[in-house]
Amino acid sequence: MSISSSSAVNLPLPGWAYVPGETADAEADHETLWQAKALVPSRFRDFVPARHPALRYGIALNDAGYFWESQEVLQAVWAAAPQGGRERILLRACIQIASANLKLRMQKPRAATRLLGEALAEVDALGARKATAAGDGFADSFPTAALAALLQAKLAQTTLSKADWVAIGSIGRA
Repeated sequence: MSISSSSAVNLPLPGWAYVPGETADAEADHETLWQAKALVPSRFRDFVPARHPALRYGIALNDAGYFWESQEVLQAVWAAAPQGGRERILLRACIQIASANLKLRMQKPRAATRLLGEALAEVDALGARKATAAGDGFADSFPTAALAALLQAKLAQTTLSKADWVAIGSIGRA
């Protein structure tokens, strides 16, 4: 099975979802992730295109339950994003959400709650920054208000359970 991250690129799903401490007999599927990371340029010029295949793949991995893998791909995109750019802020929030989902899977709800709070702060910071002309950048088209509302609702719960990753997990459907 593969994830169609754009009309031009089909990337395979990793062979398994890596969970530190649980999949001790197997390392992460680095070979599959390398295919997505290889699509990331050393630097994006002005913004990270919303339709960039590695970006879309990283988000799709999170939505499919591959949280550790999502972090890995999104971190590669974040590292290439323009310094001080709006996409960098949104990517940080997405990485924190994937990390929170992983912590929930690992049954560490306190860590997940902290990471979700940090993600909400990033989304709020993005909302406070004025967008330049609407363009094809990731932050230009992303439904940040919907993501902020989802994060606020999850943080309003007194406890998060392992099952909550399903609702939080869908970055791409916020």
